Amino acid sequence: MFKVKLRVVSVVAIGLGAVAGATAAPTITAAGATFPFPIYSKWFQQYKEKSGIQINYQSIGSGGGIKQLTEGTVDFGASDKPMTDKQIGDMKVKPLHFPTVMGAVVPVYNVEGVTKDLRFTGEALAGIFLGNIKKWNDAAIAGANHGVKLPDQPIVVIVRSDGSGTSFVFTDYLSKVSSDWKSKIGADTAVNWPTGLRGKGNEGVSGLVKQTPYSIGYVELIYAKQQNMGYGSVRNAAGKFVKADLASVTAAAAGAAKDMPEDFRVSITNAPGATSYPISTFTWLLIPSKFEDAAKKKAVTDFLTWMLTTGQSNTSALDYAPLPKAVVAKETKAIAMIK
Repeated sequence: MFKVKLRVVSVVAIGLGAVAGATAAPTITAAGATFPFPIYSKWFQQYKEKSGIQINYQSIGSGGGIKQLTEGTVDFGASDKPMTDKQIGDMKVKPLHFPTVMGAVVPVYNVEGVTKDLRFTGEALAGIFLGNIKKWNDAAIAGANHGVKLPDQPIVVIVRSDGSGTSFVFTDYLSKVSSDWKSKIGADTAVNWPTGLRGKGNEGVSGLVKQTPYSIGYVELIYAKQQNMGYGSVRNAAGKFVKADLASVTAAAAGAAKDMPEDFRVSITNAPGATSYPISTFTWLLIPSKFEDAAKKKAVTDFLTWMLTTGQSNTSALDYAPLPKAVVAKETKAIAMIK
């Protein structure tokens, strides 16, 4: 299993087929989401070996990626939340959204004495993260977990401290299933959490959950798997409890792929379908529609073409679902919009 230890990927350029005196390959800088960091770091390394292009990616969270792209300090950004119309309007150069993979946000927990996978309704998760459900043996949790002896212990909630696309996906789901959550908290990369300890990045949250008894948090699926953490099934829109895996994430995207908007900004949380995992999402690269540097433009567009073809074959090994073919076809055409 590919291990995630560094927050910055630095890929050394080795010019493939370069000739003496040729122009050096450009260095590309990027920053953003931690959610897709495992696959991005692998992609950038593989693409370096193929092309000699160096891509330095800072895994700082979706909010940070959008901020740095807006300020012009990186060549492209990455986010698990599509940019808003206002954010796009504030930029000198309009960014284009390119979905890269699909993944899942899962509720991870550390409950001593519980070895069976737990099941959560959306209402129970909203109640826990609102601070209204305070103990593990609360009826809202126990009712979905018949036969599991839940402890009479306080729940320790752990949330993200940074602006995070993972937080957006999680709160977007909660806003769809809980009117209380929607009215009090809402969906965003950074919200006013009413309770909880704070961890930075998916790495920080998973680490805190592992070391804190009776805790619960939310992380991207690969972080839960790499850390060998328990994570729960979640009740979907069809009333079925579904555990996150490649098949259930792909099922969640099935409907969205057919009606994907031209700008690719879409939410697939709480998607219909008996086998859909309800906290699923696309994640996006945010690519400027115009580059002043022709060499950088070619490097980025060539990478996008590679990502949509060869790169998609690497996704399942890291527990991401590949893009639907219909979405790949639309994105391939959209590359031509980059000038």
